[in-house]
Amino acid sequence: MPMSEPNLNPAYTLDQAIANLQQTEDASARYYAAWWIGRFRAAQPETIAALLVALEDETDRSPDGGYPLRRNAAKALGKLGDRQVVPALIKALDCEDYYVRESAAQALEGLGDNRAIAPLMAKLTGGLEKAQLVEGKPHLTQPYEAIIEALGALRAIESIGLIELFLDHFSQKVQYAAARALFQLTGDNHYGDLLITALGGAELQLRRSAMMDLGATGYLPGAQAIAKAFAENSLKLIALRDLWAAHQQKQECSESKALSPASREILKLMDSLL
Repeated sequence: MPMSEPNLNPAYTLDQAIANLQQTEDASARYYAAWWIGRFRAAQPETIAALLVALEDETDRSPDGGYPLRRNAAKALGKLGDRQVVPALIKALDCEDYYVRESAAQALEGLGDNRAIAPLMAKLTGGLEKAQLVEGKPHLTQPYEAIIEALGALRAIESIGLIELFLDHFSQKVQYAAARALFQLTGDNHYGDLLITALGGAELQLRRSAMMDLGATGYLPGAQAIAKAFAENSLKLIALRDLWAAHQQKQECSESKALSPASREILKLMDSLL
């Protein structure tokens, strides 16, 4: 499984991060450096160049054969906002490490470059027949949640037919990702309502997942459902924040700059959870 985030070192500097990332003796130091650069959005030519090298690193291997440094490098590159790294991240979608592919898909979502659409769609070919668990592993053949969410965020309307198949996937989290993306791509309230229904499920982890996906959609009827869900208030606040941000983004495209009644209602719900 992917490593958790390292603890923050307040004395750490950009020069130290670059130096540690470029050396090869201490794998943990390189791992931390990649994380730190992404955490602080340290988008310098030197950091980007070092991360691109780390994205193809062969020295840092986990017991299961994974590439921990590559995973963190992909995550960091997605946070730096420089689209020159898109081809390298697209190449990482073919890495043998599932979690590198997952991190690359998430990074491509964050960068918002349409060059990623076709390679991401290619990972959905084969539909449900290929979307099975890997024998002896805790994950599917591809990081379908991340891929589908990226296609939704990229407004890849050409992927609608492929994504619709995953509404029937055996993994409920994959189903939720599909509903999230399909709402973003079609605006059909049916998909938002599917996520609202999922908030009433029995498993907390699944409710959390559905709540985050609902927040990302910006589907306004989901606000009350999020506030009333049986989950931690901290996660409700994150989901409502995302819902508010998605709604505000739509408002900014209109002539009115004033807060809409819906925006004010979401803010009230957030206040009630504090």
